[in-house]
Amino acid sequence: MPDAGYLTIGKVVKRLQAQYPDLTISKVRYLENEGLVSPSRTPSGYRLYSQRDITRLEKVLYLQKNRFMPLSVIKGALDGEEGNRAAENAAPMTVVPQRDDEETAGKLHPIDRMPKLCGTQVSFVRQLSEAGIVELKRSPHGRDLVDGRDLPLIRLCDELRRFGFGAKNLRQYVIAANRESATFEQALMVYAKKGGGVEPERTDESRRQFDEAFSRMLGLTNAVRTELVTRRVKEAFKDMDT
Repeated sequence: MPDAGYLTIGKVVKRLQAQYPDLTISKVRYLENEGLVSPSRTPSGYRLYSQRDITRLEKVLYLQKNRFMPLSVIKGALDGEEGNRAAENAAPMTVVPQRDDEETAGKLHPIDRMPKLCGTQVSFVRQLSEAGIVELKRSPHGRDLVDGRDLPLIRLCDELRRFGFGAKNLRQYVIAANRESATFEQALMVYAKKGGGVEPERTDESRRQFDEAFSRMLGLTNAVRTELVTRRVKEAFKDMDT
């Protein structure tokens, strides 16, 4: 393979150090070991970086430094971007939590059963508890117990963990949920008194109207949140193309 147009790892570091002063050959090698960049190799084993490799490396460094994104998230985003650019404008996937039967959901479960019930490590469930995402109960014998109603939430968090979202990252959603629940309560009261026609008396019909209004509000706010997050993330990657 001809060397024209390709740079060695040392020249790549020298080129990018003006923008990223702490960049070293060791760091670039680490990013390669993590699958973030994949330079070509000469028969004698020397790394050769194409312009495409350098552009990808610049994106990794930018997103890590300025967007504070975990490397696993950056890798997934860049691999997806390169593998299927046609998906850029695709609608977000709707995620439906896996629900449990009434018996499982209505009881407390020893935390050591989480690998079997959720496919989740016990240590991760403890991290979720420390972050305030789930609340562990204590049995009379001192065992930590998990509320069956929290199992779908644990599964969702565990899948997010595989994309680089740790329990501490998910803490922001607890804060947001606490804040938004108060907003929903106020909005539903206004809706009931003014334009919605939801009667304050607790009848089957009023409960049905309440559930319909709440579901619609939740769907609309989720759509707004998804649109805003999608826009921000796409802008972050667009910055790297200019």
